Amino acid sequence: MSVRALPLLVLAFILYNAVVFSMGLDVINKPEEHYIFQIRMMSGGVWGFGWGDFILLVTFILLFIEIVKSTFTTTSTLIDHALSMIVFIAVGAEFLLVPQAATSVFFLILVACLIDVIGGYTIGIRVARRDLNIGADH
Repeated sequence: MSVRALPLLVLAFILYNAVVFSMGLDVINKPEEHYIFQIRMMSGGVWGFGWGDFILLVTFILLFIEIVKSTFTTTSTLIDHALSMIVFIAVGAEFLLVPQAATSVFFLILVACLIDVIGGYTIGIRVARRDLNIGADH
C-alpha cells in the first residue's frame, strides 16, 4: 500500500487529539485564553487565532487535497476511499464516546470526514464513468 492511499484527514484527527490531550480541553472551549496569535485590525478590533481555528484550517486544507486525490482512478484511490470510511467511523465513534471530542471543532472534523467519504465515492464514480465513455469512443 502506498502512502498516497493514506487518507490525509487522519492527520486532522491526530492533531486534534494531540492538542486536546496534551494542552487540555480549554484550548478549544476557551480560545480567547489560549490564542496562538492576535492581530489588531484596521477597524480597531482584534482578531485572535486559536488552536481550534488552526485545527480547522489544517482540516480544510487536507479536505481539499483529499477531493483532488479522488479525481484519480488508481488502485491506491480505491484503498484511500475504504480507509477514509474507516477514519470517518473512528472519528464518529470518538465524537459519540469520548468527552474531549464533544466540541464544535471536532464535529466539523467529523463533517469533513463525511464529505471526504461521500465526495470521494461520488467523484470516483463520475471519473470512472468518464474514463469508460472515453474508452468506448475508440
